[in-house]
Amino acid sequence: MQSKLLTVLQRREVTRIGSNKAQAIDIRLICATNMPVHDMVMDNGFRQDLLYRINTVEIFLPPLRQRHEDIPVLAKHFLGIYAKKYRKEFAGFTPEALQLLGNYPWPGNIRELQHAIERAIIMAEKDHLDSRDFFFLSTKVSPDKQPGSTAATSYNLDEVEKNVIQRAIEKHGGNISKAAKELGLTRASLYRRLEKYGL
Repeated sequence: MQSKLLTVLQRREVTRIGSNKAQAIDIRLICATNMPVHDMVMDNGFRQDLLYRINTVEIFLPPLRQRHEDIPVLAKHFLGIYAKKYRKEFAGFTPEALQLLGNYPWPGNIRELQHAIERAIIMAEKDHLDSRDFFFLSTKVSPDKQPGSTAATSYNLDEVEKNVIQRAIEKHGGNISKAAKELGLTRASLYRRLEKYGL
């Protein structure tokens, strides 16, 4: 596949499936990766000539854990998007919430932050997001976890799921149908989880 892509870029033409006539193309190519491409070239996992062809201008974007100043800006951006999507009014974040978001290492980068904001908005009961709305993040980070640390992150998925279910049920006053709908589960699936966690 790398060889075929290199040929296309060198000749600036493609041949459609089922045709034997080449067609000229005029494109601007933008590539992105989270893989160590230069190391892959050394290990023969990526063609050096293809890398030279696509790597005219290189921009290195550090992971979110190294860009703490971007977290509040991105968080507010996603807050606006999902508040509108779920028709909720939010005044913003409490200082404690922003501190929690700033201290979290974000192994999943911006996509994880986006998902965390959406999840918090769905479950929030007040007109602002505080640290309790991000409880599922605090369960993943040990007390001595520092921003940028390479220490392993501790995940307890069962505990996270249990807490989310508890909050959904409390939010809907014990109404299983409404809680299941908000969680994206069937009533039967939710009952199985209630039995599993002894709720």
